[in-house]
Amino acid sequence: MGELRAAVEAGHARYTYRLRVSSTARTALAAEWDRCRWVWNECVAKSRAVHLHNKATCGPAQLNKMLTEARARTPWLREGSSVPQQRIIRDFGRSRGKAQKDITARLPMARRSGMPKWKIKREALPSLNYTRRGFRLQDGRLHLAGGIVVTVVWSRALPAEPSSVRVYQDSLGHWYCSVVVPAQVQPLPETGRALGVDWGVKETATTTSDAHDLPHAEHGRKAQTKLTRYDRMMARRKPNKGQAASKGYREAKKVRAKAHKKVARQREDTGRKWAKKVVRDHDAIAVEDFRPKFLAKSTMARKAADAAIGATKAALIEMGRKHGRDIRLVHPAHTTMDCAHCDARAKHAPPLP
Repeated sequence: MGELRAAVEAGHARYTYRLRVSSTARTALAAEWDRCRWVWNECVAKSRAVHLHNKATCGPAQLNKMLTEARARTPWLREGSSVPQQRIIRDFGRSRGKAQKDITARLPMARRSGMPKWKIKREALPSLNYTRRGFRLQDGRLHLAGGIVVTVVWSRALPAEPSSVRVYQDSLGHWYCSVVVPAQVQPLPETGRALGVDWGVKETATTTSDAHDLPHAEHGRKAQTKLTRYDRMMARRKPNKGQAASKGYREAKKVRAKAHKKVARQREDTGRKWAKKVVRDHDAIAVEDFRPKFLAKSTMARKAADAAIGATKAALIEMGRKHGRDIRLVHPAHTTMDCAHCDARAKHAPPLP
């Protein structure tokens, strides 16, 4: 079955579809990724060398010039398309720019983005970005620059012509394409009702309507026995430092990743179905702007992670914007202490109306 995700942001929506990749296309994609990975590593080396020499920044213009020279003297690099290679230079520039911005802002190390690092063949998963001149959709298949053709599992028709596409492989070896299209609002009938949403751990979402509360699904707890077993399998087969992983270790790692992927999909499915129901039944939704990251250091870390509060909140906001609903983010300070009718602040949490 195909997988679909839509994220409405900055006037664009992103749809993700499963790919059926032949052995020929898989070989070509792997070769294309090897070239892009080499370009990324060259950008890392060039950027570090320039910084050590004169403390300056190596910008995209210098890196693009480096790519042009490298393609002129390297036939292997010239065999691949220039589109994903140029895009990976742009991704490198954005990654380095974000890290420098965090350093300038003097953010704590825990919140700071790290500088771009080397992409190691055994660890880095393929991810190829193509602009409009690097791909086309024809007869239900995706044609990429360089003569690579893959079959798309169309779980839903695209609402508009895509402007860019990203082809990537997940930890299970499955291939996907993520396409960007102009966002189109799909309005729903008005209901005249409003809803308030409060996030928690005992219940993932407590609302002002009992019929729309989201109980904790506990997908992770139900799969914990299997996950623990796979963790032990990996621990027994873990290679010594500096040694390559054995076939048994890689198989155990893949089985464990498959179990985690299933749990993640269950959480996503639960959140999106609940968000769809809430958006369908209400015109205005006040959402607590709760950020659950701090719970990772508390005694509720495992239960909070299993609740997937962040993903559920993102799904609700995305669904509301997609269907033209009024989504209001409310600062979480004192939300359980202020009266909804007179705004008086109590010393204890008042009951929901």
